[in-house]
Amino acid sequence: MRLIIGMSGASGVIYGIRLLEVLQQAPDIETHLVISDSSKLNIALETEWSASDVKTLADHVHSDKDISANIASGSFKTVGMVIAPCSMKTLSAVANSYADNLIVRAADVVLKERRRLVLVPRETPLHTGHCDLMAKVSRIGGIIAPPMPAFYIKPKTVEELVDHHVGRILDLFDIESELVQRWQGPRK
Repeated sequence: MRLIIGMSGASGVIYGIRLLEVLQQAPDIETHLVISDSSKLNIALETEWSASDVKTLADHVHSDKDISANIASGSFKTVGMVIAPCSMKTLSAVANSYADNLIVRAADVVLKERRRLVLVPRETPLHTGHCDLMAKVSRIGGIIAPPMPAFYIKPKTVEELVDHHVGRILDLFDIESELVQRWQGPRK
């Protein structure tokens, strides 16, 4: 199984990093990573990671400028793509099929091939234009999965919140993980 991971220039790069860490432990999943220049900057600003260290988590790394990469073609079979985090610029480009870089081209291919595309937009508050773009992506087949905290898990750390959301993203691809605390109903 092949899964494309795009990391664009929004805050929240830890979601993409953690997703790659978890997928690295899944031997049956081949990851293809594309990191935008803005995301590389955010990796340095928000984490203790370097962009080169993040790249080592993926099976294959593609330049955001390489429109001829295998993931830019529908004939290259994947189960889909996650863009985590997804900037509003990238969301807008996906919504409008403005494929001027590999992240957006790969997302466009995933949509046209009717594969699963999950976007993790990390912006707040949202104005109507953002909401319209998310609705448009949803109408053309994408899934919008902003990192909303699940407080029923009674998180003690930021890492627990990140893990839970990463687990929910993996759920969308039927990839099992130990990250999600499943709702069991109210405790009596």
